[in-house]
Amino acid sequence: MTVNVSEERVSAPALPVQRVVLEAVNFALVGGSGVAVNFLVFNVLLHGLHRDAMAATVLASLVAMGTNYLGFRYFTYRDRASRTRRQIALFFVFSAIGVAMESGLFYAGYHGLGLDGPLEANAVKALSIVLASAFRFLVYRTWVFPHDGQGAA
Repeated sequence: MTVNVSEERVSAPALPVQRVVLEAVNFALVGGSGVAVNFLVFNVLLHGLHRDAMAATVLASLVAMGTNYLGFRYFTYRDRASRTRRQIALFFVFSAIGVAMESGLFYAGYHGLGLDGPLEANAVKALSIVLASAFRFLVYRTWVFPHDGQGAA
C-alpha cells in the first residue's frame, strides 16, 4: 500500500470575520511602529528642542504618515491591488485628514483642557492617535487598499 504525502497544503479561505481580525492585527503592528515614530519625533521636538506643541504634533504625525505608507503597502495590504498613483494620492489625502483630526483632538486637550505637562501631553497625544487611527483603518481598507473590484473608482 502506498500513501501519497504532499508537501503542498491547501488552505481554506478565511472567514470574513477572521480576515478582518487578521487585517486589524497587521494594521496595529504597522500602526504601532508609526506610533513609536510619532511619539519619538513629538517628544524630541516638544521637550528636547522646545518647539511649539502644535508644530511638534503635526510634524511628528507627518513623519509617521510617511513611514506607515510603506508598512501598510508592503505588509498589511500586500495582497491588495498594486500600487498606483491613485492609491498613493488617496493614502496621503486620507492620512492628511487623519493628521487634522489628530491635531484638532490634541489641541482640544493640550490647550483647551490645559493638559500641557509632559505626562498629560503624551496622554492627550495617545488618545488623539487612537481616535484618528480608527478613522484611518476604515478608510484605508475601504478606499486606499481595497480588494480587487472594490472601493471607489
